[in-house]
Amino acid sequence: MSIAFACILMGLLGLIFGSFIAAVTVRLPRDEDVVVTPSHCMSCGERLKPWQLVPVLSWLVQRGRCAMCGAKVSPRYLLIECGVAAIGVWAALAGFEAGWVFVAATAVMGWQLLLIALIDAENFWLPDELTLPLIATGLIAGAVIARGWPISQILGAVAGFSILWLLAEVYRRVRGREGLGGGDPILFAGAGAWVGWAGLPTVLLWACAAGFSIVLTLLITRRKVEMTQKLPFGTFLAIGIWLTWLYGPFGA
Repeated sequence: MSIAFACILMGLLGLIFGSFIAAVTVRLPRDEDVVVTPSHCMSCGERLKPWQLVPVLSWLVQRGRCAMCGAKVSPRYLLIECGVAAIGVWAALAGFEAGWVFVAATAVMGWQLLLIALIDAENFWLPDELTLPLIATGLIAGAVIARGWPISQILGAVAGFSILWLLAEVYRRVRGREGLGGGDPILFAGAGAWVGWAGLPTVLLWACAAGFSIVLTLLITRRKVEMTQKLPFGTFLAIGIWLTWLYGPFGA
């Protein structure tokens, strides 16, 4: 099987899952059901027909508008679908030589991380419904790849949660206010479940670099940055997990 076929297949799967992920980013913050409720227009509420649910193509054909009421449909749906497809292709390129198990694991992790990153970036919220499954899939992937108990991943999950929970508790006691959200330790546990305990420092370094780049960009564009300004640390952690998984811990 050629790498080109693998890229096409994972890209198509990404488009399919991308449509679902885009819907989740809208419904979950509104506390709407994300599985049973049929897809519908957010403006008129009309149920979408099958031909209106084709990823990317439907949005382009309808010129970014609802076919029933004519309301504008945000291009974020199109961008998310393309982003998820790109992650699928990236997973195929990065893991083709290692085999389909690694390709599938990389894609599943990437799609989960993108959803988590989007939710946190837009809502400053890391719901357990997304972070806990990341731990589970990481441990399962580790067990399948290692063909045995994923000891490093289990230790990583425990260490990841403990480290950020302790940091958050110390910060709260010293400063008298919350410094990290309650979902950050669970997400960092998910990091450990995927990259193992040895990869946790690298995840933090990547996350800090991503956060610093955002702050630097704000300063360069002459926007005011307050010491108390909230930043989506979960989004930065997701970037760190992805890069550490693909390229390994620093110094390894």
